[in-house]
Amino acid sequence: MAKLVRIVIQLPLDLKTRLDGLKQQGYTTSGFIRAMLERELAKIDDQSPEQKSLTLVPTIKRANSR
Repeated sequence: MAKLVRIVIQLPLDLKTRLDGLKQQGYTTSGFIRAMLERELAKIDDQSPEQKSLTLVPTIKRANSR
């Protein structure tokens, strides 16, 4: 497996609660999110360049950025 890096994200409490509930089914939060990201990014990789440009979220300037 490639070198892993840590990221920190903020979630609404209801999503965190749902992720915690997956532990009862044998999932870890990290494993579930990693598998979901790999699956979704693979879908984007399989698209044509025209479809990719519509799928990716455009960059926006944050109101409080300097």
